[in-house]
Amino acid sequence: MPRVLIVLLCTAGVVVTLAGIREIGSIVGPVLLALVLVLAVSPVRTWLQKHGAPGWTLVAVPLIIVLSVLLGMVAILTVAVVQMATLAPTYDTQFNQLVVEAQRLAGRLGIGTKQMNEALTSFDPGKIFELAQGVLSGLLNAFSALILVIVLLLAMCLDAQAFSRVLSMGTARRPKLIGALGDFARKTRRYLLVSTVFGLVCSALDVTVLWLLGVPLPLLWGVLALITNYIPNIGFVIGLIPPALLGLLEGGPKTMIFVIIAYMLINFVVQSLIQPKFLGDAVGLSTTVTFLSLILWTFVLGPLGALLAIPLSLLARTLLIDSDPDGDWAAALISGEVPPGRGTKANSPHVA
Repeated sequence: MPRVLIVLLCTAGVVVTLAGIREIGSIVGPVLLALVLVLAVSPVRTWLQKHGAPGWTLVAVPLIIVLSVLLGMVAILTVAVVQMATLAPTYDTQFNQLVVEAQRLAGRLGIGTKQMNEALTSFDPGKIFELAQGVLSGLLNAFSALILVIVLLLAMCLDAQAFSRVLSMGTARRPKLIGALGDFARKTRRYLLVSTVFGLVCSALDVTVLWLLGVPLPLLWGVLALITNYIPNIGFVIGLIPPALLGLLEGGPKTMIFVIIAYMLINFVVQSLIQPKFLGDAVGLSTTVTFLSLILWTFVLGPLGALLAIPLSLLARTLLIDSDPDGDWAAALISGEVPPGRGTKANSPHVA
C-alpha cells in the first residue's frame, strides 16, 4: 500500500478512536483513574503478600489508602471552591480602591479614556475569581462519578493478584507486550512518587511564602498547588491564580507580584532544575510530546485528562510503540533520546 494511504488510514483510526473515547469519557475517565490509582499502591499489596499477610488485607489495605487519597482530594477541591465563592464578595472595598488607583495611574500616563474608566468602574470583583472557580469546579466534577470509581477500585483490587498471574503466564508467548506493560506500571509509579515528593516540597515552600505575605488561607492554596502539580507544564499556573488574586486584594499589587515571583522561582528551582534529575527516564516523553499530550487528553477527557495526561500517554506508548518489536525508532522519536548503539555511524552509507 502507498505510504500516504497508510498515514491517512492511521490518522483516521486515531481520530475515530479519540472521538469514541470522548463520547464515553464519563466511563473511560473513572476507569483510567482507578487503574492509575491501583498501580500506584500495587507495591503495598506486593509487600503484604511477601510478608505473609492474610488474603483480605491484600485488598483492604490498598483500597483504604487509595480511597483516603481520593476522598481527600475531593474534600480539598470542595473547600477551595466554597472558600473562593465566600471570599470574593468581602473584597468590594479593596477592589474599588484598586480601581481608583488604576484610574489615577492611567491619567498620569495619559491613557485615561472614558471607555477605560467605565470598564473599570463597572467591573465586578467577583469576576476575577471566575477562572479559578471554573478550574476548581471542573476538577471537582471530574470526581463526580465517585461511586463508579470506588466500585472500580474494589473490583481491580480484587482482581489484581489474578491479573498478575495471567500476565506472568503470557511472558513466554508475548514477551515484548508483557515487558512493555511492566515498564508502564513501573514508570507510572515512579512518576507519581517523584511528582508527589517534589509537589510536597513546592507546596511547603508556597505555604511559607503565602503565610509571610499575609495571603488568606495559605494552607489551602498549598494543598491546591500539590494537586495541580500533577498537571504538566501549566499546573503551577493554575495553582498560582487564587493566591495571586487574593494577594492583590489583600495587600495590593506589590503582594501579588511577590506571590507570582515566589511561585515562579520555587517552580523553576524545584521542578525545572532538581526534579528532572530524580525523575530520569520515568516519563520517556519529550517536552513537546508532553505538552501536546496535555492538550490532547484535556480535550478528550476534560480536567481528569489533564491530571492523567502523563500516565495516559505512557499507556498509549506502551500499547502502540513499546509492545512493537520494530518500535525502537518511534520510541526514540517521542522520547527525544536515541538508544545506546543506535546512533548513525560516521561510515554509514547514508551519510554524505
